[in-house]
Amino acid sequence: MGFTVNIYYTGTNGNARKFAEEMCKSGVVDRIRAEKGNLRYEYYYPVDFSETVLLIDAWESQEALDFHHKSPMMKEIAALREKYGLKMRVQKFAEIE
Repeated sequence: MGFTVNIYYTGTNGNARKFAEEMCKSGVVDRIRAEKGNLRYEYYYPVDFSETVLLIDAWESQEALDFHHKSPMMKEIAALREKYGLKMRVQKFAEIE
């Protein structure tokens, strides 16, 4: 069964948006979207929270997400999060059939 993960990245001085932009420009986003089991990987900017970026990330299975979490890309993502000094809040939603 698939599921969606919402990740809220929050920073200061526009750093959350800079992070999302660098994720896209560096090709990390395209590589994640190409991973087996990824259904969706999209950034959004909440209107009321200018220092937050929302990532909507959907996967076919927990195994697919676990494989992603073990990939070398996670080090790249963590380094960018650290570079921009971001905090994360995560929500996971199961697909309802």
